[in-house]
Amino acid sequence: MDFPAYLATMPMHAITEIHGEPGLLERFRLEIRAFEAPARERLTEALELAADLHRDDRRVREPYLNHLLRVAIRMMHHYQVRDVDVIVAGLLHDAVEDHPAELAGPDAPGDPTEAALAALAARFGPRVARLVGAVTNPAYDPARDKYVQYREHVAASLDREPWARVIKVSDFTDNGVGVIHTVGPKVIRSATKYRPLVPVFRDLIARPDTPLSAPVKRHIFAQLDLAEERFSAILDQPN
Repeated sequence: MDFPAYLATMPMHAITEIHGEPGLLERFRLEIRAFEAPARERLTEALELAADLHRDDRRVREPYLNHLLRVAIRMMHHYQVRDVDVIVAGLLHDAVEDHPAELAGPDAPGDPTEAALAALAARFGPRVARLVGAVTNPAYDPARDKYVQYREHVAASLDREPWARVIKVSDFTDNGVGVIHTVGPKVIRSATKYRPLVPVFRDLIARPDTPLSAPVKRHIFAQLDLAEERFSAILDQPN
């Protein structure tokens, strides 16, 4: 497939709408050209594992892999991340939560989440596993509001993992700013779930130990503003 020369600068949701998964894969390949060969091989291995694990998963109108590609591309292009562990963890950030048995193997003993994280550590190193663990949702108490528990988990988990904040805010941007690309009942659910996280991310990103440059932080704050505007448009409609 032929892609336009300006694919390297196209907004990711425009690539998604016009070129789909093949376009995002090509954009990913363009982004990783900035890395040395061993890093490119490791990133490609992580992408292949993510594609295999999520091969049958969908996000409303698209393959789930599109979301993972956008999270990783956003970190490389907009956040200027060159830490390969962080990008690998971004590609695999939903792997343990969604496919623990496939990661760990059907006969792995003990807790499936811990077994899956151990499998990730064996393949990509303990730091990748720790970062993925920090953005993996735990089992929630069915007697309590799941969205409240989600916000509590995000705040507590990211408090102690600065690089995990970078992964999670890219994930949040794809889900939050990208809410206008969602259709059906998920629109209200997503806005309700994510809107209270805006101030949480503002605080986390503003912290001195969050390993991003001042211009990147300003970019993220602008994206959080945009997400808030979109949540308000969805949830604050007059009766």
